Amino acid sequence: MSGRRHLPALFVLLAILVACGRHDADEKYFLVAANIQLPYWQEVKSGFTTAGDQLRVKAKMVGPDSYDPKAELKAFQDAVAQKPAGILISVADPAVLMFDIDKAIAAGIPVITMDSDAAVSKRLFFVGTNNYQAGLVGGKRLAEELKDKGNVVFFTMPEQSNLAERLRGYREALARFPEIHVVRVVDIAGDPRVAFDTTDQILGKERDKVNAFVCLEAQAGREVATVLNNRNVKDKVVIAMDTDADTLDWIDKGMIAATIAQKPYTMSMVGLHMLDDLYHNKLPRLDVDWSKDTFAPIPAFVDTGTALIDKSNLQAFRDAAKKAGK
Repeated sequence: MSGRRHLPALFVLLAILVACGRHDADEKYFLVAANIQLPYWQEVKSGFTTAGDQLRVKAKMVGPDSYDPKAELKAFQDAVAQKPAGILISVADPAVLMFDIDKAIAAGIPVITMDSDAAVSKRLFFVGTNNYQAGLVGGKRLAEELKDKGNVVFFTMPEQSNLAERLRGYREALARFPEIHVVRVVDIAGDPRVAFDTTDQILGKERDKVNAFVCLEAQAGREVATVLNNRNVKDKVVIAMDTDADTLDWIDKGMIAATIAQKPYTMSMVGLHMLDDLYHNKLPRLDVDWSKDTFAPIPAFVDTGTALIDKSNLQAFRDAAKKAGK
């Protein structure tokens, strides 16, 4: 009788041992990105390492502290050289990284893109935001703020496919409003000071010719808001991207109308779980365009979703983030 009472505990122990046995002692995964010290990427890192703890595997984020596609390439090459079980990468510049992504796939290393895609490469699929849809959402809100009329300046980095898709979404949304004009698209080249300086110049020389500023990446919003605040300008519309603390504070102060929140924590967590599954349930081949296969064993795109944050739901967002420990 006593042996029977201990059977459930024995089954639990066996289940744990089987789960642990799924992973090799040297099984490791990398997440490669650029500008990794930004709050956005620290949130990505948190999701990645949390998934690593859940799976009991080594999970490490690598890449340069600045926006530097060539340095990101070097980090990717170093990761590949360690023959990892899989790599998750946010592609700063597809032209720089595509060749080496294809080489990694040819070497049998699963590569998934996240946040920013390299669709022309042989990466397996993309996990992240539907950036075109994010642009449509932002464009609709921008038109409401402008009351269907005004001139707009965009801040972006055109070589990044995710930002290009956001701009395309904005342009399509604004096409319905013939009195809203995109007067300038500024490449900040990874340097938020460009957004600060450009906004300052515009307000100094062309204040009445620009009604709104749209920031397609995380850093420019707070720079634009800072300039507006410094000059005590309150009649301009600012739409930002992502949810770093400064951006949220400027929404609270009324200098930013709204921001589009992504789910970077979710992207990396889902990405690592999918890489782990690909490693333990190997595809027949990696170098196949599964997107054209009706019975593909993997998706072409995993949309992690977005949300628009403004004063109406700012506190609810902060409360949720605090509850999640972010």
